[in-house]
Amino acid sequence: MIMTKNLLLISATATLFLSCQQDGTDNHHTDGLDSAAIAAITEDTYKAHVTKLSSDEFLGRKPFTKGDTLTVQYIEQQFKDLGLQPGNGASYFQEVPLVEISSEPKNKVLTFKSETGTLSANHLDDYVIGSRRLQDDIDVAESELVFVGFGIVAPEFDWNDYEGLDVKGKTVVAMVSDPGRYDKSLFKADTMTYYGRWKYKYEEAARQGATGILLIHETEAASYGWNVVRSGWSGPQLDLISEDNGASFSEFEGWISNETAKKLFQLSDISPNVMEEAKKPGFKAIPLNVSTSVGIHNTFRKSTSNNVIAKLEGAKRPDEVIIYTAHWDHLGVGEPVDGDAIYNGAIDNAAGVAALFEIAKAFQAAKVQPERSIIFLAVTSEEEGLLGSAYYAQHPIYPLAKTVANLNMDAFSALGATKDVSVVGIGQTEIEDYVEKSAAKFGRVMKGESDPTSGGFYRSDHFNFVKAGVPGLFMGAGSELLSTDTVDIERRREALAGRYHTVTDEVDENWDFGGIIADIRLFFDIGYTMSMESTFPNFKAKSEFKELGDKRLKSEG
Repeated sequence: MIMTKNLLLISATATLFLSCQQDGTDNHHTDGLDSAAIAAITEDTYKAHVTKLSSDEFLGRKPFTKGDTLTVQYIEQQFKDLGLQPGNGASYFQEVPLVEISSEPKNKVLTFKSETGTLSANHLDDYVIGSRRLQDDIDVAESELVFVGFGIVAPEFDWNDYEGLDVKGKTVVAMVSDPGRYDKSLFKADTMTYYGRWKYKYEEAARQGATGILLIHETEAASYGWNVVRSGWSGPQLDLISEDNGASFSEFEGWISNETAKKLFQLSDISPNVMEEAKKPGFKAIPLNVSTSVGIHNTFRKSTSNNVIAKLEGAKRPDEVIIYTAHWDHLGVGEPVDGDAIYNGAIDNAAGVAALFEIAKAFQAAKVQPERSIIFLAVTSEEEGLLGSAYYAQHPIYPLAKTVANLNMDAFSALGATKDVSVVGIGQTEIEDYVEKSAAKFGRVMKGESDPTSGGFYRSDHFNFVKAGVPGLFMGAGSELLSTDTVDIERRREALAGRYHTVTDEVDENWDFGGIIADIRLFFDIGYTMSMESTFPNFKAKSEFKELGDKRLKSEG
């Protein structure tokens, strides 16, 4: 691999830090960095962990598989080897009760009927469908379809796609994203809100009493291609076990391709331009005068997966905790692509789990130990809907009122080091003040994410802490690469593109680890700085979670 300008800088910096240790000088650099701690984060050990966790040996780290057992045992052993205490009493595990549901359509062809004709959609190619109800069979006959635009009820944005509508017994068809993507005067402009997420739309359809919901996939709005829908929503699905065994969910949930949606509107004798009208205020839901019948056979089993948790106890205020998270799971073994069926998940998210180990090394090496306790939490089942972190937030081992912040690491960039650092959902929390100060120590600047329309703030494990009133940080590399070798950059950019949720997400010669190491060092310094303070960051004034944060801080006080 060509050594970038940043790698040279990091190497020189580490040398300076180490020389300070060797000559007996104070290893606190004048910019406030603990040089011994920073130098403890190394590329060699980090790369070894990422390579190991994303190897075929771990079978794609799917919960409820052999890969699950191998992964959590590996993480537990690393925590032990690092000298960290068990994070859950005497155990390194927090059991997460889950149910695995395999939904198979009884007829692979889904048929839509109108008075003038029919439309056939093929399973996987044109639609995916499933049910989260724990019953053997789902049989829905002649359910009428209603197009509900975005399928959003948001009083604070004066938006209600279900206004005056009764969808009981009906199937709603909804678009992904939210109106702000298309009109910056609406919602939060091009920064997606939670209302734009598929999970919200499923939740709202169920609240409205809909029998089923079909989301219209569109690559740019969803921020991923149909291949991700096909692989992610087919096959066994995991969920937390609910008290009502899923009875509160719609009977079925699914996706249809954009092309299928256009054909569906044609069958309804409605112009596909109706999707453009749905992006404007005042849109009213439209019955499609089309019906469909859905039959699904479910098989399910209840079992447990595990969050893996370890602790470095604080020297002065051990009851106050800073939690670093990274999800250990990926997609397991799926459809073969060019003979490869293992979804190794190197970037997503062996990269984040390995960072937990490096940051733990840094805290152990720090000249002055943290005053607050540092928790290292590798969570399960993120890919299934942030389930491991949701369970932790609902059953916290450490009181949320004493949880200072969550620093979440998910999918580092292997493209190279950047001058800037990207905060996903910028403007949400006061953790950003720490990011800005720590970034400056490394000569970096803080910016927002490059694509706020993707709704990244709602798509990783920090969000479950946020929903519980605990500020969470989701941060990654920026876009201003330090390397000036444009040929090498383009080569690696092309080689690394399109790996998300595919069998090609593996460690290879195209990875530049320098930028990842720089980001991990930044994550460490943010948490270390917080650990030496007595204040609790909150949400910013314009955040929709500010009230939750205020309530948590009031309970803490």
